[in-house]
Amino acid sequence: MNMNEPGVVLSIDGVVATVLLDRPDVRNAQHPAMWAAIAGFLESLPDEVRIVVVRGASGTFSAGLDLSLVDPGETEVPGSLVATLARSDQEVIDLIGEYQRPFAALADPRFISIAVIDGYAIGAGFQMALACDLRIMAEDAWVCMKEPALGLVPDLAGTKPLVEAVGYGRALEICATARKVGAAEAERIGLAQSVVPSAELDSTLTDLVGSLVAHDATAVRRTHELLAAASSRSLDEQRLAERTAQVGRLRAVLGR
Repeated sequence: MNMNEPGVVLSIDGVVATVLLDRPDVRNAQHPAMWAAIAGFLESLPDEVRIVVVRGASGTFSAGLDLSLVDPGETEVPGSLVATLARSDQEVIDLIGEYQRPFAALADPRFISIAVIDGYAIGAGFQMALACDLRIMAEDAWVCMKEPALGLVPDLAGTKPLVEAVGYGRALEICATARKVGAAEAERIGLAQSVVPSAELDSTLTDLVGSLVAHDATAVRRTHELLAAASSRSLDEQRLAERTAQVGRLRAVLGR
């Protein structure tokens, strides 16, 4: 299965679905039509899909938001944020909620999502990578939360996973300074799970996918659900969730 949407190629090959950001002429900058296509794709994935890979075309993950959307002279561009501000505050809040859909969908515990970061991931690109469960980076790649440098805030569901990955203090420093975080630092502070030469990204991804799908799909999915919800539960709530999930697994494994 392969679908070409505005600026994105969406495909399924067995248990692996791929989201390819495909606007190399603008370093895979993102716009709302792409987000809508990705959200629809992710929300309708068949149950047999266990892995979702997100990557960018031509050696760059994503330069972030398409800057034509914030250009005061480009109000006729579809998705123009300048034109959007003619609406009420609540309407703008609701619209941003729609824009957040694919970022939230990448956190669905039905599958494990992997960002493959080559080149750089800036702003919306960084937030899309953060929305994924795991991140593989090329050793010369970097990420940057650019929004504060533009007078904006990160609003594509990136703040929570960033804090959960690196802690509040480091997350604040990364965002408030809008600095570049290189791959070596990203691995050291927990943003990246693997850092390899760019030429080894594909083989590293293949090995990781093989390891992730090697075990019982339901057991991995239930474990994913437990881990994803752990930070929002008390210890007693998490203990209850563990033993409740285990009953179903025991019955399935032991046939009782």
